[in-house]
Amino acid sequence: MNSALSIGEAARRTGCSVATIRFYEEMGLIPEAGRTAGGRRVFTRPGVERLRLIRRLRSMEFSIEAIKELLAAMSGAGNCLDVRDIAEAQLLIVRARRIEIDALERTLAGLAGKCNQVCSDGPSPDCSIVDELASTRF
Repeated sequence: MNSALSIGEAARRTGCSVATIRFYEEMGLIPEAGRTAGGRRVFTRPGVERLRLIRRLRSMEFSIEAIKELLAAMSGAGNCLDVRDIAEAQLLIVRARRIEIDALERTLAGLAGKCNQVCSDGPSPDCSIVDELASTRF
């Protein structure tokens, strides 16, 4: 890698969009990028590696706040147990989401099954799925 990359090249190498990189900079997840004489952002290897890490954490559904905490712990403001605690907190969130997604799957399967019964002789003028969703109270 060259010693300094443009934001576009950093985006290409990390899989982040340019807008996302700017957002991460705004949120304090990455330090403010260096600038060329013309004012363009430039990124070095450590900056690109940090972007890759953040992208990976986001793909694991870590919140921006959790990523800030994790990065702080990794940079010496904490220790490996702090990092573990953040990972375990994320694991609890993922498990709760799995329960929600399983319930959603059951609901959708039930709606589709009911539709199959109602429309077994052909399309119905009324949609059982829409009717069911419209009558559901929150």
